[in-house]
Amino acid sequence: MMFDGLLLGDGCVYLRRLLLLFCWPLVLLLFCVTSCLLWLIRHFSSCVFAPLFVSPLFIHSSASTMASAARTASRAFLRSTPATSSFRPAARSARFTLPSQAFRSSRRGYSTEAPEQGKSSNGLLWAGLAAAGGAGAYFYLKGGDASAKNFVPQQKDYQAVYDEVARKLADETDYDDGSYGPVILRLAWHASGTYDKETGTGGSNGATMRFAPESDHGANAGLKVARDFLEPIKAKFPWITHSDLWTLAGVAAIQELGGPAIPWRPGRQDKDVAACTPDGRLPDGSKSHGHIRDVFYRMGFNDQEIVALIGAHALGRAHADRSGFDGPWDFSPTVFTNEFFRLLVEESWNKKKWNGPEQFTDKSTQTLMMLPTDIALVKDKEFKKHVERYAKDNDVFFKEFSDAFVKLLELGVPFASKAEDRFVLKASE
Repeated sequence: MMFDGLLLGDGCVYLRRLLLLFCWPLVLLLFCVTSCLLWLIRHFSSCVFAPLFVSPLFIHSSASTMASAARTASRAFLRSTPATSSFRPAARSARFTLPSQAFRSSRRGYSTEAPEQGKSSNGLLWAGLAAAGGAGAYFYLKGGDASAKNFVPQQKDYQAVYDEVARKLADETDYDDGSYGPVILRLAWHASGTYDKETGTGGSNGATMRFAPESDHGANAGLKVARDFLEPIKAKFPWITHSDLWTLAGVAAIQELGGPAIPWRPGRQDKDVAACTPDGRLPDGSKSHGHIRDVFYRMGFNDQEIVALIGAHALGRAHADRSGFDGPWDFSPTVFTNEFFRLLVEESWNKKKWNGPEQFTDKSTQTLMMLPTDIALVKDKEFKKHVERYAKDNDVFFKEFSDAFVKLLELGVPFASKAEDRFVLKASE
């Protein structure tokens, strides 16, 4: 029994080292099993237990992989154990001072080889532990890969992404009028607004603006700022696609800047450069109502939805170094309201006298601007009736904008979920 106690004591030293190396409860379990088997072999000298050490308990069908891991673990362990360790002299002296008579009476056939048997058994024990550790490492790593691949995000996971976008929008205020929200909304809009219902190409499914030539299209000038803003969030939540992240961030921008709730659902997949859309699919601010209808009808929108979506001009401003146009549409470019429509109807707009492209400025302050496509909304009879409805009722605008924006974000996406599976991500307070 002294031998058994010593063996288990020595094993604890090694066990502590192995736990530091591997930190898996499986190693402790296998250690206990191995120790019990060794105890039985020594005390009953029955060869019936010997095959256990070469049984499937210790040899997997992928033996080469496990053996390699075991050898690596063994070498690392031996290198970490100093040659002068107090464990070795103590074990050696105790092994040679065992009661030889009692040992021989239990193992008569090996009486003259008792010390070597102890050494061999200890070696077998540590080899088994090393193999177990290597196997644990192998299956832990393989299991980790599988769990990452099999991870199925739930609503709470997307809420965490939303919260991170909202936090970043609140913390980083060094852009334009104090918020990255408008440019994030523009990214989501432009990533989705390339859809062609006739060919089924474009749309938010793909996030192909990550690549040239789409990233270099004139309508997408300045959107690298938005893509770069979201990259740290993509790194923090690597399981979300760029396509889902960009659209979710667009939802966050609207809701965090006082806009309506936007139901959203995941399911977009990223694509490579081969899926980039041709230039010219997005609205050109210098055109008139005919161009507007051509672009939006191609995506499948009607006149009411067109006017609602252009209401996104309530946020942000134009930049002369990007689109050529310059200035904000209203006095609160970081608050989502129906002010864009109210100003279109109630304010007088004159052509701006400058060296840039044609745009309009308000007569009262000459600090605001409207694009030719904006002015076209009040010059076209069908468009104008919706402009007037939205100018009078912010709630109506919010409701119809939300519906149209949901449609925009989902164009061309082969969702596995149903429309009723959409959910509203909670805005920050």
